[in-house]
Amino acid sequence: MLMSMLALSIKVLQTVKTLLFPYTCPLCAKPLDETAGCCATCLQSIHTIPHHTCQSCGVPLHPSLAPGPCGQCLKKPLPQQQTHHLYLYKTVVRHAILTWKLQGQDAGLNFLLQAAAPKLKHIFSENDLLLPVPMPLYRMRRSGLHHSADLCLKISSIVGCQTDTTLLRRTGNHTRQSALQGKARHTNLRQAFMLHSPSFHHLCPLKNKGKIWVIDDILTTGATLRHACGVVARLKQPVFAFSFARAWHDR
Repeated sequence: MLMSMLALSIKVLQTVKTLLFPYTCPLCAKPLDETAGCCATCLQSIHTIPHHTCQSCGVPLHPSLAPGPCGQCLKKPLPQQQTHHLYLYKTVVRHAILTWKLQGQDAGLNFLLQAAAPKLKHIFSENDLLLPVPMPLYRMRRSGLHHSADLCLKISSIVGCQTDTTLLRRTGNHTRQSALQGKARHTNLRQAFMLHSPSFHHLCPLKNKGKIWVIDDILTTGATLRHACGVVARLKQPVFAFSFARAWHDR
């Protein structure tokens, strides 16, 4: 009798909870059945990075050309050994990132990260070290959040690797990237980053064949990751690059 009353009470509480706080899609906030991860419309709008990419820069390639290197990487090799991405920066993925960056709401981003957990565990290992691309001070003051560092912490919580937010820093000797395009973005970033410490001995995760990763939220032209990885490569260790999403347009 007591167990039946307890079970009934729990069911009533769950019903009240659902009525007061209905389940919603983490990507579009529409009402959602509790058994679903996101709504069908959003699920169909998620675009993952194609399986066949250039191993060096991460750009999608024709299957016959993968894993590259692509023509651009052959012409001008990158400082990083590999570049990985999870999603294409479009539709609901773009909306989730902008909601996180502009409004501080990370439900959509967290859902996409958890959905990609198997791939994240394949890309990263527990012995890896994640270095977030440093944000300009004016952007951190405006948003109140270091987005790349926040992304690193979210990945670390899934994979179990470590994050260092002090090794790679901004110098302040550059113009705002948003005011520039193309080659000007690369030129502007040549002096944008520095290593806080010339010594790398205190960073122990690499003793078990861990990798150094430079992490950014969005890759557009690739200029930021390229120059940040170039600075980290001065440690005389192989460097790898990762961005949550990549801007890409069919050509």
